[in-house]
This record gives sequence, C-alpha cells and structure tokens, in this order.
Amino acid sequence: MSKIVLEMKHITKEFPGVRALDDVSLEANEGEILAIMGENGAGKSTLMKVLSGSYDQSSFQGQICIDGKETHFQSPSDSENAGIAMIYQEISVHLDLSVAENMFMGHWPLGRGGRVLFKQMYRDTAEKLRLVRLDVDPKAGMRGLNTSQMQLVTIARALSKNPRILVLDEPTSALTESEAEQLFDILRDLRARGITIILISHKMDEVLAHADRVTIMRDGRVIASYPVANADKDTIIKDMVGRSFESFYPARPYEPQPVCFSVRHFTVRHPFSDKRYIVDDVSLELRRGEILGLAGLVGAGRSELMAAVFGKTDKISGEVYLDGEKIEIRSPEDAIRHGIALVTEDRKADGFVGKRSIVDNICLASLDKARRGLHLSRRIERENSKKLFDDMDIRAPSMEVLLDTLSGGNQQKVVLSKCLMTEPRILILDEPTKGIDVAAKNKIYNVMIDLAKQGVSIIMISSEMPELISMSDRVAVLSYGHKAGELTGAEITQENILKCAMKYS
Repeated sequence: MSKIVLEMKHITKEFPGVRALDDVSLEANEGEILAIMGENGAGKSTLMKVLSGSYDQSSFQGQICIDGKETHFQSPSDSENAGIAMIYQEISVHLDLSVAENMFMGHWPLGRGGRVLFKQMYRDTAEKLRLVRLDVDPKAGMRGLNTSQMQLVTIARALSKNPRILVLDEPTSALTESEAEQLFDILRDLRARGITIILISHKMDEVLAHADRVTIMRDGRVIASYPVANADKDTIIKDMVGRSFESFYPARPYEPQPVCFSVRHFTVRHPFSDKRYIVDDVSLELRRGEILGLAGLVGAGRSELMAAVFGKTDKISGEVYLDGEKIEIRSPEDAIRHGIALVTEDRKADGFVGKRSIVDNICLASLDKARRGLHLSRRIERENSKKLFDDMDIRAPSMEVLLDTLSGGNQQKVVLSKCLMTEPRILILDEPTKGIDVAAKNKIYNVMIDLAKQGVSIIMISSEMPELISMSDRVAVLSYGHKAGELTGAEITQENILKCAMKYS
C-alpha cells in the first residue's frame, strides 16, 4: 500500500468577493507523479500557494499534514523546511550570476568569518547537476544557457534543498518536445528515489503519458481524482469544463486568396551576440484570411522575426509590403497604424499592465478611440471594451478588476482583446495558447477561425505540434535563423515539420 506523504484537508481560501478554494482536499503518495489539471481560475495555483507558504496559515481554513502530522506554514521558508520545493512556470534566475551562485543563492555554504566556501559550492552544484543530467560548468554564467538548461538549473536548485515533495507548475511550457521528454526522464528518476512530484499542466498528452494519478479541479473544488490508467482525454476535458467538446480544433473550408502581406529578406542580430544573426535573410508571404503557422525549435528565430517585423526590436535589413506597397515600420505605433497587431509570447512581461483594470488594458493600444479633445472618456472606454469582454467570455466580476487578479487564460483573452480593439488586418500570435487551459484554448481557436472568415490574416507561432497541424492553412518552418521549408495541405505533418526544423542543425 502506498504511503501518503501529503494531505491537504478541507482547504478554503477567500479573496474579496471570490471563494478561490472551496473545501478542497487532496492526497499525494510517496514516489508518485500526481497531475493537477483544471481550467485557468480553477484554483490550482492558489492551492499550491497555500502549500508553499505564500499564504500563511491564518489566511485560509483547513489543514496541511506531512506524514500524518499537521504542519503550519507562516512563510515559504517554513514550507521548504518541511521538505516542499516549488518550481514556478516563469523561470526565475539571475542571468549575470554563475550557475552555482544561482543554485545556492540565499543559502550559501559558509566558513569561518562568514566567507563563502566556493570550492564546496562548485562541488555540490556539479553533484546536483548530474541528477538532472545537465553537463555545464558550475562557474558558467547563466546568460549563456538556453531555456531548457535554465529550467534544469531551477530543478537542480530545488533538489539542492533535498525536498520530499517537488511541485512543478507548467514545467514544459518553454521546452521543445525532445527537451520535455528529457525532463520527464529526470522526473521518473526522482520518482524512483521516492520523491513525490506534483505536476500542474494543461498538456493532456504529457499527463496521460507520464503521471500516475490525476486530480481535476473546477471552480475552486476538486471534481475527481483517478489513476491515469483509467483516464482518457474526453473524460478529463469533461471533468475540467463540465462539458465535452465535439471538435476541439474547429474546422473551416479554406480557399487560397491573394497575397496581402509580405516580409522580405529580414535579417535580425542575435540578442546575445553582435557577431551572429538570429534571423538570416528570411522572407514570408501571407494571404488574405489565411492562418500561416510559423514552426521551428526553440531558438530558431520565430519570435525575433515577428518582433522585428512589428517594430518592437531592430532589424539589420528587411522590407514589409502591405497589398503590394512597401510600408515603413520603425515602431509598434507604426505597425498598429498600418493595421498590424502582435500578441507577444510572454504576456506578463510585455502583454499587459497588471496593476490596471481590464478596461484599461483592452483600450491600451487604441486610446485615440476614446479621446475627446485633450481627455479620455471613461464612458467610451467602457462601451468599447464591453463587447470584447462579453465576446471573449472573460471570467471576472467586472471590467474594473485588476489584471493581476485574473487567471492566465483570462489574462490571455484580455491581451487578445487589446489587439482586436485596434481592428487589425494582420494579426501575429506568438504562442497564443501557452500555459492556458483547454476551454480557453478552444475559445481562442474559435476566435481565430471567425477572424479568418472575416478576412483577417493570421501568423501563428506555436511549439505545440497538434495546434500547428490542426489550425494552419500553411506552415513555414525556421531552422537556426533560416527559412527551411513551407508545407501545405497533406504535407503538414509532424515528421515533415521536424525534418525542416532540423535542416540547418
């Protein structure tokens, strides 16, 4: 019989006007991978913040027991001391420090006189890096590592505290499929050593392939919990959203239309090296009402290309044509004026202003629509935002709620609404469904289809292969900064995309 390591009993957590957790109970066994799934806003992150000590014992009702003994966390350090380690979705590292310094920040090995024992720190870092199969010099700077390596450093950092319970929030959101598979190999090794792993993920395939059990949350409650062996996609989706989707990826007839947007001979300097190009002489064409998928491995230059096209970052060379006429884009303002909108990959970094309301954020890129003389009309801002608020099914008590209080899926809907408020002809979506739940994904897919039917042309960057294959009319593939191929119709397969993506490796 499995040994129960963690029990969370009857956890209730309230915010002003909202019950985020409603009598939630769950158990985690020693040496298992327990997946927690649910829509954005279901309460998963709030529950984990309770477990991490981010919310102290006095702020919620219920009990947390480790090995059958009730514990009380007043701070994250109390949770760490109880053997719980958290790894959050956003990778948090100090780029200008070494790998070892990132590993031991806050708990340096100290000798006499309070001096840091660097030799011991490097030795211990190397030992922990071996656990996650990362072959890098402990003295190396973090800035030289790729996203996957940084993620492994954060896991090694958590393991340096010898946790019994490891919590990972969307750990593969920034990883390629091969990198994600490597990560799960490591997690299986940790499970074999008796470490309990709690995995929060929206990716159905990885949960079904790698978890032992899955717990489903909806509206702040636990709806169901069962072995993954007894689960399938349809069951999980129905438990998550309270209904089934007849077609997760909406279909539509597509007839090629004339080219309306062209990107020609774009070259962009590498962000970390003046001697290299992250994008090298890339050209693309986009047709009216088309969804063009932009594929490639992490680091292929997809986001950097679109950021340069939008005027968000500088380019070395390149031209943009709209309806056959060359246009100059030196800034995002120029792009918006020409009817181009961009939903960036990292919504928290540059997609919204967290301390402002939903209304403020939806209107952020189109303030002129609410301008009356020298002033902005709050009434007009609300009127302009209301239709998008309703059409996008943004789940919030009102449009005056701050963005920071919304779930990731609802934040993404607001970011997309902000772009749609500008009435774009060309919509660039960079990882539009990253880190959001199946219901929010389905909503965004349907919005994309509706926009395409109306003649809006869409470029979609995505690292999710089913999304690329199912949503794209054509797929252009970048490989190490070069355009490596273009696929249409039956050519759009996972095998063909990966062949192109590794062409210049």
